[in-house]
Amino acid sequence: MLLSPTRRGARLARLLATAHLGDWGLPTEPAAQIVAELAVNAAFHGRVPGRDFRLRITAHRDVLLRIEVTDTLGERLPPAPGAVEPPPDDAESGRGLLIVEALADRWGVEVGPVPRKTVWAEIDLTSANRSENLLDHSLG
Repeated sequence: MLLSPTRRGARLARLLATAHLGDWGLPTEPAAQIVAELAVNAAFHGRVPGRDFRLRITAHRDVLLRIEVTDTLGERLPPAPGAVEPPPDDAESGRGLLIVEALADRWGVEVGPVPRKTVWAEIDLTSANRSENLLDHSLG
């Protein structure tokens, strides 16, 4: 799903993720929080005027939930997983990837095709958040 790289687009990404996860019988958290953080990063750090960012959420049966946010500023990469530095205590921003790192089982960055980059996060679905009849689902 393509969304505008604005605050409104980032909010819409979270709302759509919450709605679809609920429809699929999956818990909305922590996935909605991860979507929110990645969408805000795409809107503010990956913004190119006139180009949207892409949200894709895929549920693979009862095994894995994958969240992908793709923007068109591929030359500006976030720090690698495990290398994200916390901001100063009085900073009002800069904690998004730390939140993603804390909530996701895995996350990373894929570059390409030019000029794109995709920041992704995966959540392992455990017995606590499985749906008995969960099928493969995809948004985006």
